[in-house]
Amino acid sequence: MKENRTFLRYYAIGTLAMAGVSLGAGVVAWWRGKRQSRIVIATGESPTGGTSVTQEPAETDETRRVVRKVLQYFVIPLWLASGLTDWWCHRRTDIQHTTGLKETGLHLLMLGEAAVPVLAGLFLEIDVPVLSLMIATFFVHEATAMWDVSYAVTRRDVQPVEQHVHSFLEMIPLLAVSMISVLHWPQLEALMGRRVMPPAPLRLKRDPLGLPYAAGALTAMAVFEVLPYCEEALRDWKANPGRLTPLA
Repeated sequence: MKENRTFLRYYAIGTLAMAGVSLGAGVVAWWRGKRQSRIVIATGESPTGGTSVTQEPAETDETRRVVRKVLQYFVIPLWLASGLTDWWCHRRTDIQHTTGLKETGLHLLMLGEAAVPVLAGLFLEIDVPVLSLMIATFFVHEATAMWDVSYAVTRRDVQPVEQHVHSFLEMIPLLAVSMISVLHWPQLEALMGRRVMPPAPLRLKRDPLGLPYAAGALTAMAVFEVLPYCEEALRDWKANPGRLTPLA
């Protein structure tokens, strides 16, 4: 048990450190872009001899279009189905009388963490700061997921089906962020220090996904993710009013 706690502690420290590294890399890349933009304005030439800083190409390639469709119509629905299955597993193992509101609160926290990259992907242009925030949020989500499971196994039976569902819930965000990084490869290169991109204010997508898809996606997330876990929290509260955890 002591070895498990030590591993969990180092895992949490490691994932949070990676989140910090990602955010730090985003700040550095933004500063480099800002600095080069000033050089261009002052001299009319970039340090590499060009007349402007590097711009990201428009999303016209067929492969990029397919990757976006896979994200929209496969990755997001798979994530929703996995979250709903996880809620069913909690209900089946009587969460309101085992781990209670504390575990449900961690689930809601992870939903809030996931909402950051999801909303950014739906509405915002993906530049270096936004991409670094997405990557950092993934690592924070990983740390919270480990916290959740390490608590759950002490009070209820986390069965193989639920463990398998957890593997989907952990890897789908990584898959999504990886695909978004491929779609915006120049931004990832800038984040890694291999390219300089011009900084830009936070802005909406220049190639929007469309209001019908955005509204449908948000509605599906509310119905299949937010509402089930709110119902779970209500069950927890009714079973143990005023308590985060049930009486042993």
